[in-house]
Order: sequence, then structure tokens, then C-alpha cells
Amino acid sequence: MSKVLIIAEKPSVSTDIAKALGKFKKVGEYYENDEYVCCSAVGHLLELCLPSEFEKKKKWSFDALPIVPDAFDLKPIEKSKTRLTLLKKLIKRDDIGGLINACDAGREGELIFRYIVQHCKTNKPVRRLWLQSMTHDAIREGFAQLRKGEELDPLGQAAVCRSESDWLIGINGTRALTALNSKGGGFVLTTVGRVQTPTLAIVVEREQKIRSFHPKTYWEVYGTFGVSAGEYIGRWFDEGFRKPEKSDKDEDSDKKAERIWDEVRAREIQTKCHGHPGIVTEEKRPSSQLSPLLYDLTSLQREGNSRFGLSAKRTLQIAQTLYERHKVLTYPRTDSRCLPEDYVATAKSVLKSMQNSPLGSFAANILNNAWVRPNKRIFDNSRVSDHFAITPTQNSPAGLDEFEYKIYEMVAKRFLAVFYPAAQFEVLTRITRVSGEAFKTDGKVLKEPGWLAIYGREEQGSDDVVVPVKEGEEAKTEKVEVKGLETKPPQHFTEATLLSAMEGAGKLVEDEQLREAMGKKGLGTPATRAAIIEGLLAEKYLNRDGRDLLCTPKAFALMELLGAARIPALTSPEMTGEWEHKLKQMEQKQITRSAFMKEIADLTRQIVENARGFEEDESHSKPFAGRTPTGGPMIETVRFYQSQDAQFKLSKYIAGRLIEPSEAITLLEKKFLGPLDGFRSRMGRPFTAALKLNGEGKVEFVFDESGLGGGETIDFSQQEPVGICPVDGAKVYEGSMAFVCEHSVKKPPTCTFRIGKKILAQDISREQAVKILTAGKSDLFLNFVSQRTKRRFKAFLVLQEGKVKFEFPPREEKPKGAKGKKAAVATKTEG
Repeated sequence: MSKVLIIAEKPSVSTDIAKALGKFKKVGEYYENDEYVCCSAVGHLLELCLPSEFEKKKKWSFDALPIVPDAFDLKPIEKSKTRLTLLKKLIKRDDIGGLINACDAGREGELIFRYIVQHCKTNKPVRRLWLQSMTHDAIREGFAQLRKGEELDPLGQAAVCRSESDWLIGINGTRALTALNSKGGGFVLTTVGRVQTPTLAIVVEREQKIRSFHPKTYWEVYGTFGVSAGEYIGRWFDEGFRKPEKSDKDEDSDKKAERIWDEVRAREIQTKCHGHPGIVTEEKRPSSQLSPLLYDLTSLQREGNSRFGLSAKRTLQIAQTLYERHKVLTYPRTDSRCLPEDYVATAKSVLKSMQNSPLGSFAANILNNAWVRPNKRIFDNSRVSDHFAITPTQNSPAGLDEFEYKIYEMVAKRFLAVFYPAAQFEVLTRITRVSGEAFKTDGKVLKEPGWLAIYGREEQGSDDVVVPVKEGEEAKTEKVEVKGLETKPPQHFTEATLLSAMEGAGKLVEDEQLREAMGKKGLGTPATRAAIIEGLLAEKYLNRDGRDLLCTPKAFALMELLGAARIPALTSPEMTGEWEHKLKQMEQKQITRSAFMKEIADLTRQIVENARGFEEDESHSKPFAGRTPTGGPMIETVRFYQSQDAQFKLSKYIAGRLIEPSEAITLLEKKFLGPLDGFRSRMGRPFTAALKLNGEGKVEFVFDESGLGGGETIDFSQQEPVGICPVDGAKVYEGSMAFVCEHSVKKPPTCTFRIGKKILAQDISREQAVKILTAGKSDLFLNFVSQRTKRRFKAFLVLQEGKVKFEFPPREEKPKGAKGKKAAVATKTEG
């Protein structure tokens, strides 16, 4: 008797299916009974790769571009190769007569399954399980209503088109711009992508607004008023003010009813009102505030960043661990903030399991008051896409570490809060009119905490208590103050605010139809946005400064290049909107796959041709503060710092590293710069070096191990030693690249001791070198960057056996119940 192979997207789903259908036995990594074999992927198992016909061409030159293959090859993703091998073995089994696609109900789930089928070259019949809820009843109902696989062909075609389009634009755009930037020599990797580059453009635009911002002075007038119950403060406002219509002008966004742009006018109001009584009118009205919706991944990442400073990537890692290992959260990679309509009973079961936890009193209160009932704000199938909102499960959160518990607690509290009644407030608006001028006072008193009780807001106190005024009572104007203030620039993006901007990028699209097509999708998906931000950081387009994300000169250079080369499609979310619109049309059989892919191929060729044909001219230049080696004036172009007659040129990119304007000026003035990190060899390996401008105006690398260049003997007689060499007792001096033993520059050298002035991206000062040589240990450095993982780490530098090594500080004690023990101090040889 033949069996049917069920392929789910994740192991947890295959487990749920096995439990719902029953009578399964676990065999290694899959389940089997008399009727079915049930196994899962682990997300994406395959990815597009460069077709073999292009492999022998020059990958990073215009000669090989554009790459528009007739068919795309697939290759296994290395980390999940064993799971692909297992699925292929099961598909090929003689007793498997058909397949059931139980991957997630959406475009990506369809893509995962179809790539597996394509790779395994099977033509066994396929049926589709379409689930939006994972309750056992919903799973059994889904199996009773299996759809024919071909019914989902339009969705599958849209999924494949999205994948191939991203590949075409990313591969060709990156190689074309890399070839363009590398024209001056070296290898300048310039990565772009459909989502990555518009995201970067959003940050660059914000940074440009901050840099070009000029503060404007304005004045506000405050009155202090006395009544029988005490004093209160009111702020003057223009009762006739009308908010400007939507405008791109900064001056319009600065206009507010309480701002006065003329100090004389502010002083006139002060004089006019001083000592005169005030007539009081006020309005009190009840106000309610519903709890926030349940978390999707993006909102969880936003709050993890704003509350705890966690990166989006780190929050996703923690949530994934809570889902996979601890099994205390549902699947986190979701863009839904609602639950399926048949999830009411499951929600009650989760609440029952929470009654013995620290939040148990709130769970009991919800159950006792029967607050869990059908409610479209919480349970709504139309707002559940591939996955539903993130919620706790019925498992106990025992054994979590500090940040795992913090993320779990966020989700648990949000889950409880959504069932609680709204918080009730009394809102007061008081207007005090003095000599015809109006002063506003706002107050808000919490009357019933509702869901805020879960967050410790049970008190019946006030957010902003305002002393009461008796009916008909006149207010005495105690004093009137004028405050001079300045407008403030926009704030830098944090990961939290950038995630919001990516999610809401559809609002930036002018075309209404395209904006509607993007809908909630924005730029990227909840599962990929963290990786996009991390990619921009890894490529040095962005840097972290505390919680702020700052653009690097490389980011500005990319946007300048794309503008000059007339490739605006890569910087605008409009392209994503257009793709989404047409992919939806494809899902509805309104356009064909071939028509869509022809447009993408045409766009790919246009990007390559614009990059290939780009030549700099006067329109791409701007003044530059540096002077040529002969003292002449200079200009800055897209790719060079150069003399006005172009006889002298200093490339902006040297060995793949952008030389910033301030660095270029230093190199031109001092004929030496460094040491610098961020260079890459032709093999793509990072290295550190100094730059020297020779007598011919050419740039040379300084690599000498001594850090002093040239290999010749150096005269230290005019320099104070840094300390004593721990190897041979000679003196240690400061060079351009390192602190070195004086015997390291003898011919031949008799000692190799050195302390690099830059170690794993961390600058080592003379003061710290002295501490290492005298005390044997530096202060704690905070910004070493691992070459392998690219993560920052903290360490001391210590002397051991005549070498400089890392010493890692003890890990902080984890809270009670956390896993692991305090780590012992460890050492590792520097570099």
C-alpha cells in the first residue's frame, strides 16, 4: 500500500500534524504511520546560484554583465544540507505515491516546497494543505479539504519570480557598481539590493536632513496662575492657528500654535498679561485607551531595541530560541498581530497554564471574568497571513537566562493585556484667558487602570494632576515668563525606528495603486529586516553609535554614485511597490510569469548599461578643502579627490576602503595616514596598513612589521621610549604602525616584539602601551571586532611570555534560575 509524504516547513509543524492525525511513530527526524510519512524542512533548504555557464567568466567586470540566465540553478544551503538529503530520500521511496505541501500558507511557503520538488526532480502528484491555525481541529479540517497542487500554481509562479528578481537585481547591480568603482584600480565591493539599498536611502535622507538643519529660534510664553486650591501653569497659544496643509517645507512642519517667531511679540504678550486676572473655562471628558495589539516580529524587535537596547537580530535570535529550544513562545517570524478565530479555546488553555506563574493573578482574573471571547480585534482570520501573532505557549518558562526571560515576559504581558479592559482616564483641558490672550493647561488622571495594571499602573493617581478651580473663580496671574527655544533636527534612526520605517515604507510611494499593493509588506519581511540592517552594518554602510544608526561616508558615496549614474530605481521603495502590485496580479492570473520576468530582465540590463556608460563630468564635482602636493586647489568628484585640471588624482577607494574627506586632507598635508583598517586584498581578505604619499604623488602602503616603513634602520635618538621590551630588555619606541622594540629595526632584526597601534579595529594609544609594558595589563577595551564573527567584544591586553594576549573579563552573574555559571578569566594571543 502506497503512502503520502507530508512536507511541512518547520519541525514544530510536522510534530503538530502528527499529533493531530494520530497513530504516528517517530523514526529519527520524521514521523510515520500506515497512511502517511510526515517530515519537515527547516525553512529554506535551497537557494539560487550562479549558472555554470557564467562561472568561467570574469565575475567582477563589465565583460560578464549582464547575467540573465534562461534558467536558474539551485544549490543546497550548507547548514541544512542533511535535512534536504533526508527529504530527497523520502521522496524517492518506492512506497511514496504522492506529496502533500504542508508548508506555510503563503508565497514563501510555496517557494520552499517547489524548490524541494524541483531539486529532487519528482513528478509525483501534489496536494496542498492550507492552514492559518495550528489547532488539532483546524489541522484535521485542513486534511479533509486538501486542494490540488496546480490550484496554487499562480502563487508558486509569483514566489519564484520574486526570488529570481531579487537575484537578478542584486547580482547584476552589485557587480556592475563594483566594476564601476574599481575602474581606478583595486577591488571596491559595492553591494546593492532591492530591499537593502532603499532602506539605506531612507537613513541617508534622514542624515542629510540632520546635517543641513539650521536651528531657528522661537519663543513660548508661560503663565503661572493662582487660585484658592494652589497654582497651575498654562502655556500661551494662538486660538486662531490652523495646522498647515501637508507640505515638504521644513518651515511649515515647525509651525505650531504655541510658538512665537518674534521675540518682540512674545514680550508684548508678557507685558499685556502681567498682573491681570484670568477667566477660566475648562472641559473634562472621559477617555479610554485600549491595550496594544499582540506582537508580530517587527513590533517585538522595535520594543526589544527601545527597552533593552537589543539589536533586531539579537531579539530574533532570542525569540527563535524561546520557540525552538524552550518551546515557550509560538513561531516568531510573523507579520500578523491577530490570532485565528478558532484559537479561543487554545488561548484559555494558555491562560490556565499561566496561573502558577508570577503573572498568574492576571491570568486568573481574565478567566474568572470570562474576558476571552470572540473579538475581531484579537481573533480575525482576515488579518492572519502565513503565521499568527506571537503568544506564550502552555509550557513553563523555567531555566531562561536574563534576556530570554525579558523577551518572554514582554510577550506574556502583551498576551494578558490584550484581554483586559481598556484603561479609563479623565482628561482635562483648561483655558485661562488674560487680556484676550489664551493659555492652555492639560491634565490627565487615571481612573481605572484596566490593562495598565499588568504593567504596574494600578494606582488611581494622576499622570499630570492640575489643581481644581471653583466654578466662576477668577485666576490671579502670578507671573508671566518668556522662554527662548530652538527647533531641533530630526533624530537619528535607531533599530527600533528604522524597523518602523521599513515596515511603513509603502507610505513613501506616491502612486496610490502601488502603495496599496505594498500594504503592510513595506521593505523586507519581518523575518528578513534584521538581516538587512545587519548586512548594512557588515558592509560598513552604517555604524552603531550607542542605539543610533549612523551613515558612513561609504553610504553617502553610494547614493551619490547611484544618482550620478542615473540608477534611481535601486534607491526607491517604488520598485518594491511595483513588484508587489504585479506579483499580486500574477497570483490572480492577470499577468504572466514570462511578461513579468521580461520587465525585470530589461531593468537589469538598464542598470548595467547605465553603470557601464557612466563618465564623470563637471556636474558631478564639488569643492574640496584639500590642496594638491604642489599646493594647488582641488575638487571632489564621485570617485576622486583631484586637481581642477585632473592632472593629480587621489582615488576615493584604496584596496576596497573609502578614504573619507578628512582622511584625504590629512594624507595630503602630512604625506602619511594611519594605521587604518578596512582594506581588502584581491583575495578579499581584510588587512590593516598605513598610507604614504611618495614624492611622485602616488599612494603607497606601509606594511613593515615594525610599523616604521621601508625596512631601513630608524633613528630613535629624538624620541622618548614607551617602556622596556619584555623579551630582551631593550627600549620600546612608538612607530607609525606599532610600538616596537628598538632591536626589531636593526639589520638583521634581533627581536620581533611589537604592540600594534590598531588591533582588531581597536585603537591602542601610547598611554595604554605604557600600561601594558609597566603594569603588564591595559585598561578594559570595549571595541575589539572579531574577524570571524564581526561582533564586538571586550578584553584587556596583557603581557604573557613576552607576547601581548587577550584577557577576557568575567561574565556577569546571570539571575537566579538562569543557565550557566560564571566564566573563568580566559586569555588568547592577540591577533
